[in-house]
Amino acid sequence: MLEARSLLFIFFYFLFSPVGAQLTLVELNCENLFDCRHDSLKQDSEWLPDGQRKWTPARYWRKLNHIGQEILSCQDEGVPDLVALVEVENDSCLYNLTRRSLLRHAGYEYIITESPDVRGIDVALLYQPFTFRPLCFDFIPVPPLEGMRPTRDILYVQGETQRGDTLHVFVVHAPSRYGGERATRPNRRLVADRLLAAIRLYVPQAGGKVLVCGDFNDYADSPALLYLQDNGLYNVTATARGLHGAPGTYRYEGRWQSIDHVLVSALLRDSVRQVFINDAPFLVEEDKRYGGVKPFRTFNGYRYQRGFSDHLPLVVRF
Repeated sequence: MLEARSLLFIFFYFLFSPVGAQLTLVELNCENLFDCRHDSLKQDSEWLPDGQRKWTPARYWRKLNHIGQEILSCQDEGVPDLVALVEVENDSCLYNLTRRSLLRHAGYEYIITESPDVRGIDVALLYQPFTFRPLCFDFIPVPPLEGMRPTRDILYVQGETQRGDTLHVFVVHAPSRYGGERATRPNRRLVADRLLAAIRLYVPQAGGKVLVCGDFNDYADSPALLYLQDNGLYNVTATARGLHGAPGTYRYEGRWQSIDHVLVSALLRDSVRQVFINDAPFLVEEDKRYGGVKPFRTFNGYRYQRGFSDHLPLVVRF
């Protein structure tokens, strides 16, 4: 049951919000949001108090509050309606995030997958129940190719917006480039194929409002992303920039890149009002090696540095 203050927050949020005025989506790769308890079915030993990363309860709770702070900073008034999260270990993490962190009065509910990923990381969707009402959901498995490690399920949520529109939301975390971009390219194409098949299955009618978001581990001009765009989706964040100048959501060896994306169907494309990367000053730090700034991440290698994430939040307003 929601606390009294949460109910008051929701009451005043909707009392002073124009009905159907806008819907805000945030996409964020959390950079390993693990709890500090062992799951015997997963390879999570480095994320334990006695593991390689010394992942103590204090560090875990700081991480939860940092993720909450990131989400709250994406909107000046109220809170984002939908938050797609990548690299979340389990339901326990999301319960603590939505009920016991800085987000505890925001009124969020959530849906999270349970994937065969060997480390145990999943994707999830936080939602405001009075601006987005889930009607059904499903976890879409991605059977691995030969030699491919098990990967994350695609999360599908069909819901009704405050205006009464039906919105089909898909959250993706495609396989990484570890082992080489070209060698792992078929793995990400496989995810794209599964995604398009799911869209055809769940959105059979022409003109459905489809929203796809997540970490694709590919750039906007990569084959898998171009393939999705050739099949009726539009990458509305391909040219997204930070409000403070960041040209991407992720920086690797001094080069800014965007591997986080939001794609929409034709009927939803004209509803996009604003797209930006949240590069608030507290989310970045000086890049002493390459110059400029980079995301202020939780770990630099195995060195704990009390940061937020190695990805910056991606924000789209409809």
